[in-house]
Amino acid sequence: MDSEFSATTARASGADSDFGFAFNDQNFSDRILNLEIIPDVPESKIDGGDGCATLTEWARDRKRRRGEIKKDNEAPESTGIEVELVEDLSIPQTEETLAYDNQDEEAVAMMEDCGADGVLPLNEQGVDSPCDSESGWSRDSSAVLRVSTIHISSPILAAKSPFFYKLFSNGMRESDQRHVTLRIHESEEAALMELLNFMYSNTLSTTTPTALLDVLMAADKFEVVSCMRYCSRLLRNLPMTSESALLYLDLPSTVLMAEAVQPLTDAAKQFLAGRYKDISKFQDEVLNLPLAGIEAVLASDDLQVASEDAVYDFVLKWARIHYPRLEERRDVLGTRLVRLIRFAFMTCRKLRKVLSCNDFDHDVASKVVLDALFFKGETPYRQRALALEEANAPYHRLVERSYKYRPVKVVEFDLPRQQCVVYLDLKRDECKHLFPAGRVYSQAFHLGGQGFFLSAHCNMDQQSSFHCFGLFLGMQEKGSVSFAVDYEFAARSKPTDEFVSKYKGNYTFTGGKAVGYRNLFGVPWNAFMADDSPFFINGILHLRAELTIRQ
Repeated sequence: MDSEFSATTARASGADSDFGFAFNDQNFSDRILNLEIIPDVPESKIDGGDGCATLTEWARDRKRRRGEIKKDNEAPESTGIEVELVEDLSIPQTEETLAYDNQDEEAVAMMEDCGADGVLPLNEQGVDSPCDSESGWSRDSSAVLRVSTIHISSPILAAKSPFFYKLFSNGMRESDQRHVTLRIHESEEAALMELLNFMYSNTLSTTTPTALLDVLMAADKFEVVSCMRYCSRLLRNLPMTSESALLYLDLPSTVLMAEAVQPLTDAAKQFLAGRYKDISKFQDEVLNLPLAGIEAVLASDDLQVASEDAVYDFVLKWARIHYPRLEERRDVLGTRLVRLIRFAFMTCRKLRKVLSCNDFDHDVASKVVLDALFFKGETPYRQRALALEEANAPYHRLVERSYKYRPVKVVEFDLPRQQCVVYLDLKRDECKHLFPAGRVYSQAFHLGGQGFFLSAHCNMDQQSSFHCFGLFLGMQEKGSVSFAVDYEFAARSKPTDEFVSKYKGNYTFTGGKAVGYRNLFGVPWNAFMADDSPFFINGILHLRAELTIRQ
């Protein structure tokens, strides 16, 4: 907001000020606003109706209109919003002027009487006067459908809008003129009238989503922050749908960046994240989401996925569908989507594939993989500290999601024997939710080229007399291969907080088989989960499995 729009001015625009009685009343007005209504571009019309009955139609209409404006802006005679004042013939046409540039909108504001005297444009880019017979605006002027006249109070409008504040106080003699003209498209008229009424009364008569969005766009154009905040609140209180949430995230960038609209966009993101929390249930729908939608879903800490490897695979699949051209796909992955993948929780095998993936720029891939490996190498305390540092960041790269398959840390040895040490940490709440017959699986890890996994269970002891905690080692299904393995389970326990061996064994695995111990700690479930349980350290159960290939 312009520094000249002072705190005193801002206070005067507060919601407590209700001047609705003065709207369009000449007794309380010092200027006359002339609204020149010009036709919409043909592409912005909705076939078969005069307005937008649904949000889908509204979005389609806006995109058509914005596309047309973008096309027009390529021509030298069009620059979006322009402010123009009546020329006093005693003043040379060399005054320094202010330009208001908004590439998404089409309004033209003027102080006038234009007529034969000509117009002094307030535009630093040298755009022709609208009264110049050679200018593009002369063509618009000849197509004016009608002119609506409204009595306005410049202090009230200036108090609510930096746009009008600067228009009425730019220091030029023309700012004292009584007549102000805004040239707008026909589709904007209703929204602008609502906006002007709001600037007096702090309320709106419209309540439909499409009408509120139109007013929101007008409020953004004329910098009426209080109205943007009001529209945002009303829209947020309406029932949210996937359609409306995506629309709110696809508003023009000037609107999306406005602080007043942030609660609405945040609500839209939360709705999409909750709606598509379980990607596996809505895979086809999520694959069809636009970029803003997929960002909202994948940014969530509560995303229900098998593992971060699955998130990576899903992002690649989505990007290949929506951006078939490699150059565009690399750009979107490297600038927008890479921050949604939590590489620190991917398996090392998948990280190796990231380095060789052609969809990512090599430098981008190298950086995210190195960052992930450095994080994996940190101590648990340091990892928690790093995660806390980004708690208020918009994207949580170092926060672990609630994966279906719990991440593990693996140390592999080739000599003197093929061996791996696997660390699995479970939170107290995760263990609590296992009762009475649940189980949780680890991510896969590899030994001798074969995939294995750990699974923690709540089950009955062998005499079926009480529930207890069990830990099992399984081999992934892969044909009829046979694999002989020595294994040992251990867990940290108080008071030393050191790993203590709990069970040793050996087993010849075939595909899909698992082996383990039904009561790893030799105590009933209640004792295992008790507040004074020696197995939870700061709310974490630390498990370790050592696997060695038998010679």
